[in-house]
Amino acid sequence: MRVGINARLLSGEPGVRQAGIGRYLDRLIAALPEALGPGDEMVILGQPAPPGESAARRVVWEQAVLPRHARRAALSLLHAPVNVAPLAAPCPTVVTVHDLAFFRLPDVVPAGRRRYLAAMTRVSVSRAAGVLAVSEHTARDAVELLGVPPGRITVTPLGVDPWFRPTGADALAAFRAERGLDRPFILAVGTLEPRKGLTTLLRAFGRVASSVPHDLVLVGATGWMNESFDRTLAGLPGPVRERVRQVGFVPAADLPPWYGAASLFAYPSLYEGFGLPVLEAMACGTPVITSAVSALPETAGEAALLVPPGDAGALADALGRLLDDPALAVDLSGRGLARAALFPWSRTAEATVAAYRAALGDSGRRAG
Repeated sequence: MRVGINARLLSGEPGVRQAGIGRYLDRLIAALPEALGPGDEMVILGQPAPPGESAARRVVWEQAVLPRHARRAALSLLHAPVNVAPLAAPCPTVVTVHDLAFFRLPDVVPAGRRRYLAAMTRVSVSRAAGVLAVSEHTARDAVELLGVPPGRITVTPLGVDPWFRPTGADALAAFRAERGLDRPFILAVGTLEPRKGLTTLLRAFGRVASSVPHDLVLVGATGWMNESFDRTLAGLPGPVRERVRQVGFVPAADLPPWYGAASLFAYPSLYEGFGLPVLEAMACGTPVITSAVSALPETAGEAALLVPPGDAGALADALGRLLDDPALAVDLSGRGLARAALFPWSRTAEATVAAYRAALGDSGRRAG
């Protein structure tokens, strides 16, 4: 079996390639060699993209250039790891579906991107020999919204990198001093875009700020459609607004002390196909609050406080409850460590290879 993987995403900007989908692709490529058999081969496709490459150029590469690379590589199978496969692929394809937010929450996805993803994801999965979904929730969405037969879907949950683990007290003290983190803080990690629910978090923080000493620290690259966030931040009282710290993009390998130094991790997303930061925070021993929506309850299990998405009052209540109850924080920390340990990348790779083999078998039966 000779499998090609479209790895073009990994040549993008750091904030893109180290976000959840980029992390999936990078770690899957690292874990696959151990899962592949002795007669199998992995071929990485995707020369570096030029700086500032436009969406139109990316589409041209994906639909016109990638098939030529795949043909020259004489692949048995082509894996499209981000929803869309080339229509002219010269071999059977497997497509990973991460989420279908562009169907579920169309207003929070830029119009051009939404139209392209909606059309091309539908066509890609209809032609694919196999479909990978990163969660049971995403698998159900693929059945409901895309009409994929359940038997063609393999669930391949994401994994947690080994460097996400608790940081020692001395190292955390040094980190706080280096970063000027003099006050305790609530942490959020994620791209600044409407789906992440950060406007709701600002409103919730505004409600509890007078009763807790904590700052709010936001880590993540700037995304799109942030007018509501900017208005909400500007509308906070000055003393509260000064306690909101926007750090910007932080490389994945540098995130553990941010998680470890936080009193809690808030992930109030409106929709996620998986929600990897939830597990990363848990792996660092940090108690988690997240939304009771989409794949997040599935990912968090019984190891997080869940709140209704978009409900600033409920989120404020959860923040206050967790910050006021050290025993609850300790309990969630322990539950989270156990939960995160269930998600190694090796499991993702093994399930992916099994899906490759099933797809090739099914493709052969179709051809016959």
